[in-house]
Amino acid sequence: MSTANPSPLWEPTDEVVAQAQVTKFQAWAAEEHGAPSDGGYAALHRWSVDELDTFWKAVTEWFDVRFPTPYARVLGDRSMPGAQWFPGATVNYAEHALRATETRADEPALLYVDETHEAVPVTWSDLRRQVGSLAAELRDLGVRPGDRVSGYLPNIPQAVVALLATAAVGGVWTSCAPDFGARSVLDRFQQVEPVILFTVDGYRYGGKEHDRRDVVAELRRELPTLRAVVHIPLLGTGAPEGALEWSSLTSADVEPVYEEVPFDHPLWVLYSSGTTGLPKAIVQSQGGILVEHLKQLGLHCDLGPEDRFFWYTSTGWMMWNFLVSGLLTGTTIVLYDGSPGYPDTGAQWRIAERTGATLYGTSAAYVMACQKAGVHPSRDFDLARVRCVATTGSPLPPDGFRWLHDEVRDDLWIASVSGGTDVCSCFAGAVPTLPVYIGELQAPGLGTDLQSWDPSGKPLVDEVGELVVTNPMPSMPIRFWNDPDGSRYHDSYFDTYPGVWRHGDWITVTSRGSVVIHGRSDSTLNRQGVRMGSADIYEAVERLPEIRESLVIGVEQPDGGYWMPLFVHLAPGAFLDEALLGRIKRTIREQLSPRHVPDEVIEVPGVPHTLTGKRIEVPVKRLLQGTPMDRAVNIGSVDNVELLRFYEELARRRG
Repeated sequence: MSTANPSPLWEPTDEVVAQAQVTKFQAWAAEEHGAPSDGGYAALHRWSVDELDTFWKAVTEWFDVRFPTPYARVLGDRSMPGAQWFPGATVNYAEHALRATETRADEPALLYVDETHEAVPVTWSDLRRQVGSLAAELRDLGVRPGDRVSGYLPNIPQAVVALLATAAVGGVWTSCAPDFGARSVLDRFQQVEPVILFTVDGYRYGGKEHDRRDVVAELRRELPTLRAVVHIPLLGTGAPEGALEWSSLTSADVEPVYEEVPFDHPLWVLYSSGTTGLPKAIVQSQGGILVEHLKQLGLHCDLGPEDRFFWYTSTGWMMWNFLVSGLLTGTTIVLYDGSPGYPDTGAQWRIAERTGATLYGTSAAYVMACQKAGVHPSRDFDLARVRCVATTGSPLPPDGFRWLHDEVRDDLWIASVSGGTDVCSCFAGAVPTLPVYIGELQAPGLGTDLQSWDPSGKPLVDEVGELVVTNPMPSMPIRFWNDPDGSRYHDSYFDTYPGVWRHGDWITVTSRGSVVIHGRSDSTLNRQGVRMGSADIYEAVERLPEIRESLVIGVEQPDGGYWMPLFVHLAPGAFLDEALLGRIKRTIREQLSPRHVPDEVIEVPGVPHTLTGKRIEVPVKRLLQGTPMDRAVNIGSVDNVELLRFYEELARRRG
């Protein structure tokens, strides 16, 4: 990795730096808690990881976190796994999410947008009223602290109300998007045994209606712990027999009653993609998510009451939970339910324009799709209010940075961020007071001792290593569901470096303090001992207009050899002839290295993804190694199982 110092693509103005919440926080923390007043973000970050207890105490004071019962100390036990945060304290996430009602009752808390792209507001007072009404009904239905409440719902206001009402009564929320099939949902919900199920009759996507009543009926049959099913008639159908109507549960004018729960009381269950087995049921706490998201959204994303926060996501992805937490900072959140590219590729930019989004988050894949489709956001849309475009899901390639800079605005703050469902937050990414370098995440997050390690546990700078976090974060899982001895949790993150979180990504921490993500380390390409990230190859290859998407796999052979094929899904009208083949190999050789050039380039009908849109690398590798389909992949976690048959057949032919 080069240690050269390139020019930044973007730098914040002095005014932006002065007005940023993180600047104000640092000045206050210097006065109140001994934080460094000089040295900018780098000094603040160093202090935040060296003085972890003091930093998190400062965060709770800065954001006025309400503890009905005070905490004894910030960190009881700091060992990982098993760190104890704010022992003795009680708290309620929903109370904090609805606090802005006190000062902004008639302003929008939510802006709901469907495929018509017209925004429908839900005010803070109406949101709180619905949450109060539903929370009272949940209590009447017998929901008690710790009971699981599930949602088979799209990204609609009712999903936010249901989550907040569940948190208000101390229940544990869990959700799947309605494009998940019955088996995928049951693989998740059966693990946690919900007592309530919120459902829709169907959803709209790509201009079409998708009826899900048969799936809902199957969920009801296969979830014997359900005490009640609540019907939301998104497509206008009547409630099935025995189901309760949403409108009857949310019509009362009742103030929410917030259950005081311990800081580490479960808030929600999220799920890993589950590509190689049952999805991990990841449990995060009310207090841990509250303080982590206040830090991330308030300090790193610089969100406040004047902002509008839009992230393209679904209820089956952690970014939906993260989006809902925008309410914690008094921010209006934008809920979009529909296809990311309907009626055309520029759809998300149109929504950002119409909702006045100030922070707009999307996937790196969408940015690159816009570039290929010739979308011109600043020409075609009024994006004057958008001050930050954030991306996640996969590393944003350098071309993506340049395209956003050139096609949206040259003074645009571009925040590529990286974290995970595992912590429902970011390890590295947005810092409003730092420059942006092409292809790099700005810095590790406050309170997060992010490092790059070699196999022996030695920290690396300007070299590729494993992403590790050496201190606990409040939003790390309190446990996995149905993992009584904690062995699955331990093996997922702590078996490589005892007591240190290993995430499974290859990263470079640069000498400037920025971070580069190279792809997953568990599907890492390793030729002659040289480790390479798949993301680097995707970035190079997918610049070619003929390549719609690609997948590279490194397969260890029984004879000790190594086979590295590149699978390419071609754009309409393109052919994998000798000319294109030569151009693919030349591009990789010139932009990366001769070692990165694949052994074969193979055309495929498509690249398989998880239901949350991530390329499936490890299961494809296992198929190519001859593992039977039922052992290589959890079928219910894949967007298109038929695409996997190609790789299975290829392995058989090579056999």
